[in-house]
Amino acid sequence: MGKTKEVRAENVKIVDMGDQGYGIGKDEAGKVYLVENAVPGEIMDIEVRKHRSRLGIGRATQRTADSPWRTLPFCSHFGVCGGCKWQHMTYEGQLTYKQKNVSDALSRIGGIPQPVVRPICGASENRYYRNKLEYSFGNSRWLEQSEIETGMPADRDALGFHRPGSFEKIVDIRHCYLQPEPSNSIRNLVREIAKTRQYSFYDVKNHTGFLRNLLVRTSCLDEHMVIIVHGEDRPEDLQSLCDAILAAFPQLTTLYTMLNQKKNDSTFDLAPLLVHGPGYIMESIGGLRYRIGPKSFFQTNTHQALKLYQFVEEFADLQGDEIVYDLYSGTGTIGLFLAGKCKMVIGVEEIPDAVEDARMNAACNQIQNATFHTGDVKLMLQNGLFQQEGYPDCIVVDPPRAGLHPDIIPVLNTYPVAKIIYVSCNPATQARDLKLLAPVYDHIISQPVDMFPHTGHIENVTLLSSKHKN
Repeated sequence: MGKTKEVRAENVKIVDMGDQGYGIGKDEAGKVYLVENAVPGEIMDIEVRKHRSRLGIGRATQRTADSPWRTLPFCSHFGVCGGCKWQHMTYEGQLTYKQKNVSDALSRIGGIPQPVVRPICGASENRYYRNKLEYSFGNSRWLEQSEIETGMPADRDALGFHRPGSFEKIVDIRHCYLQPEPSNSIRNLVREIAKTRQYSFYDVKNHTGFLRNLLVRTSCLDEHMVIIVHGEDRPEDLQSLCDAILAAFPQLTTLYTMLNQKKNDSTFDLAPLLVHGPGYIMESIGGLRYRIGPKSFFQTNTHQALKLYQFVEEFADLQGDEIVYDLYSGTGTIGLFLAGKCKMVIGVEEIPDAVEDARMNAACNQIQNATFHTGDVKLMLQNGLFQQEGYPDCIVVDPPRAGLHPDIIPVLNTYPVAKIIYVSCNPATQARDLKLLAPVYDHIISQPVDMFPHTGHIENVTLLSSKHKN
């Protein structure tokens, strides 16, 4: 798909929303367009920048009809940093199209006629809802057009988010509406200190530079963690930076540094160095307390996570004597949430650090009927986990965006379980898996939960029931 000569299309009606922030439109001839900054219900003339035979991508040159769901974005970085791509649509409109996304996926991809989908559970707070953000340092700041026209500025260092479609460009974020304080204050202070002391910001092309990433975690218990990822081993400068951060934010619970000299930003294989505090922060969901370490996976929207877990609990309808399997169990949050209502919870997770967190969380909450195994879900099921640990009455699966591994589905179809509760962050892959499970399991009901306001992302909790009751 390459650039072409300027092409225009008139009277394009926006009929749907895509998950990348594009409005999906059709012209009078039925050709489909992805249109930047468009909202369903609008009619517009567009400039087509790229096109295929049956699809064009462009931006509006004139709106001839507005949508009642259009609103002014509240963030000055909207349209530049790549986050919160649905800010130009009211929250009511966002929820409407997220609900539609789930229903469409279940019917079109999953082949479920008229699926039962409850009204979406929206977020009570749609700003400052994340408990984790990772910022990037870079020496190639994204420039506004006005800066380019007036001459290239000398200061190109930035601390913020990657510009979509340009891996080396960093949008310098001054205020982000995703994470509550002290996130913005910490980021802005670290940038100021780094520039004042002339610390080098990372050069992603040449893989050089001192400061590379800044990760901030917060919790509703008012505990905070900061991780400074650096690309050069400069212990004196690093200690000086840490001292300045702790002096400015004495309420900081835990501070780590992490040396990353690889050519990618992944940190799962790196050793964090504890500088201050116990090495973790604590979070609370539904009366349980969870320990979150530097590499822990944890739902990034704590308040909505509670609602999601409550829907899982409702669908499980546990009576107290069940064996529940929590597959892709992460740090054990869902399994431990259910443990008080069943006989036994058995979790399976392939990331050792997450399993260790799950075991610590069980001990922290004095839960003794939960066991967590380290291993590949597919291999453990194929090697007879059910026979070794006990046949499940209920299985909860919460896989990554790619969905269930294809080899897991035959196992679930071969050994039917009374209930499967499928938690998904990708309705399309979930619907694909439900179609493969359909010979053995009926779709009963789905409950969408909005974990990520102002984005196209959506979680969906689905209850499946075996056609072959035990």
